[in-house]
Amino acid sequence: MTATANDQKTGRAVGGEELFQSLAHFVVTHNGQTPERAERIADQALAFVVTAATATVPMVPSDDVDLGLHALILHTKEYAGLCEQYAGRFLHHNPKPGGGARDPEKVAASARAMKTAGFLVFDDLWTVNGTNLAQCDSDCGRPYGQD
Repeated sequence: MTATANDQKTGRAVGGEELFQSLAHFVVTHNGQTPERAERIADQALAFVVTAATATVPMVPSDDVDLGLHALILHTKEYAGLCEQYAGRFLHHNPKPGGGARDPEKVAASARAMKTAGFLVFDDLWTVNGTNLAQCDSDCGRPYGQD
């Protein structure tokens, strides 16, 4: 069963308004995004972390969502609190050694995992090299949060 937009959770709701606004402001200020786009990026970053806490697939953010994820990680106290609340442990940032391109299959799997977890996913933020990877129903680097 596919959830309707009214049934779906948002990152904004799970992170709280104060943290959400701070993340969006950070993304505007440091990444040059419009306020509207920054809010969507912040929402997806929060939803990503909550999903990563219990995901059974390797979680890899898109380039856009990674902007919000880095902003969230820099909010160390709030980030640690979210990790403890949803994962029961700290989720370490785990970048791919030496950088390199994101694995499109893992990015797509991450968007699907968020949808399966009941989160509203902004498909247009889930792209790699201009290819949209999130346009699917909810059943349709290295894993985030592992040591």
